[in-house]
Amino acid sequence: MLSPRVVKLGGNELDRPGWLAACARALVRLDPIVVVHGGGRAISGLCRRLGLTVEQRDGLRVTTPEVAEVVELVLAGPVNRQVVAALRAAGLDAVGLSGVDGGLLVARTAVGGLGMVGEIAHVRASLLERLLLAGLTPVIAPMAPPPAAEGGPPLNVNADAAAAAVAGALHAAELLLVSDVAGVQVDGVLRPTLDVGDVEALIDAGAATDGMAAKLRAATAALRAGARAVRIGDLRLLEDPSAGTRLVAPAPAPQPA
Repeated sequence: MLSPRVVKLGGNELDRPGWLAACARALVRLDPIVVVHGGGRAISGLCRRLGLTVEQRDGLRVTTPEVAEVVELVLAGPVNRQVVAALRAAGLDAVGLSGVDGGLLVARTAVGGLGMVGEIAHVRASLLERLLLAGLTPVIAPMAPPPAAEGGPPLNVNADAAAAAVAGALHAAELLLVSDVAGVQVDGVLRPTLDVGDVEALIDAGAATDGMAAKLRAATAALRAGARAVRIGDLRLLEDPSAGTRLVAPAPAPQPA
């Protein structure tokens, strides 16, 4: 039985070729893997050039229909190709996908007045499993259409949340949320482990905001959906199994005899 890792690569680092190349080399040693990527900096840059408003709430992009078009153009286009090319150059047989391809992802519109933002409702895990068994490395751009019965264009899905849904559906050995931060810091101190039961309290207290809040909520969702382990951190996550912050689910209560 496959036991892949799911790796989410932060969008703010993808425009640094050296970082992406180093990441790709490290990922070769973790194969089999599924990669989910963001693209936030590239999306914001194109939005500004087009005169579109760039707005985020709690780490999630407010997505008008015009911004949704930019998201699809950037994520499924140049950013996805960039990640695929880097992985292939490092020796992985990477293949680019969006959540639309093959019905890979289905999303429902998220609550909260964010516009065309989606939450993953279904992952076609069997498609990813077949690709992995064929020796391919799926690289996923996280846009997802609504259910076929509803129709409509793809929704913008936070890459951390998409990676969490994929990790849960695959019962991944580990979900690695890779960005440019070493892990979760509380009062300036890196936490090597963090209980998922403490996540909302940290967010409410302001100790984790914006992008980190989104990561922590995604990590919690992944563990609840079936991922076996989750770590948050920087590039060292890919080489050191003790690097970053490991999210820990509470042990199940003992059943009465």
